[in-house]
Amino acid sequence: MSAQYFRPVARTDTARPPGALALAGGWVWFDTVECLSRAAPPRVMPAADLPDDIRDRLTAPRPAVAGLDMDRPRLMGILNVTPDSFSDGGRFDAPEAALAHARLLARSVDILDIGGESTRPGAVDVPATQEIARTAPVIRALRAEGLHMPISIDTRKAPVARAALEAGADMVNDVSALDYDPDLGALVAGAGVPLCVMHAQGRPQTMQRDPRYDDVLLDVYDHLADRVALAESVGIPRARILVDPGIGFGKTVAHNLALLRGLSLFHGLGCPVLLGASRKGFIGVIADAQEAADRAPGSVAVALHGAAQGVQIMRVHDAGQTRQALQLAEAIWGSDG
Repeated sequence: MSAQYFRPVARTDTARPPGALALAGGWVWFDTVECLSRAAPPRVMPAADLPDDIRDRLTAPRPAVAGLDMDRPRLMGILNVTPDSFSDGGRFDAPEAALAHARLLARSVDILDIGGESTRPGAVDVPATQEIARTAPVIRALRAEGLHMPISIDTRKAPVARAALEAGADMVNDVSALDYDPDLGALVAGAGVPLCVMHAQGRPQTMQRDPRYDDVLLDVYDHLADRVALAESVGIPRARILVDPGIGFGKTVAHNLALLRGLSLFHGLGCPVLLGASRKGFIGVIADAQEAADRAPGSVAVALHGAAQGVQIMRVHDAGQTRQALQLAEAIWGSDG
């Protein structure tokens, strides 16, 4: 019998009927579910008919991530200290520029994500020593000047993660989902910090060369379920794992849209969901914005969609604009505290 998948139909309307369930213990509710299968057409069913174990996983409040409660949408600010990132390469690779931008981001976000290796389409690997030299000093300087908010290190490599954690980072964001460096899982487990596992089809050098899926939503879900299981097998409890569907990593525009439409499915993994769609190429294609820096409005729109689907963390470049939009959305939803 083909496996069944259950996608909560997420709602934010204040007219919440009796018996509606809180999605991941958060600000979004649902009373219907789309039942998906590889062998049958989708069908909508009442949430009351969910199997107990599925209902429990979909509704259980998510544990805090690096001290941040997951009871409201959170913003992760992107700080690329690289010369070749797709959106802002070279703007913040100098230490003083990186620190200044980090201070600016910190006004609007809940967590910083610092990366020293571009994983844009076509990017080549950066030696770990160079990646450490780009990231660890910035993290150490931010801590030295009194920045207390959580910091994530965006890396696929255990030596880079180790140096960042020693410098004051609180979390590891691995776009390879433990598929690049076999030592990274054990390092994260031993450090007792959260890990985000992201879906990607192929390596950055080749991932946009004709990506194909049988069913992109279900294929990505199954892959992330496998990576969560792998992380658990090396000693990282599910309570410290986040999942990211990997918008733009080995996906066409149609693939990205299918994942965004089905985002609430990923709550079935029982982990906080992270969405990193900011300034991605598909926004430029749809909105005719060739330059990444011109994609802020589209990026904000996608972030608000993610929050309305119960996504706990939105990874963003345009922090101030996204924060303002989110504040308005939360006020309209009646979930602004």
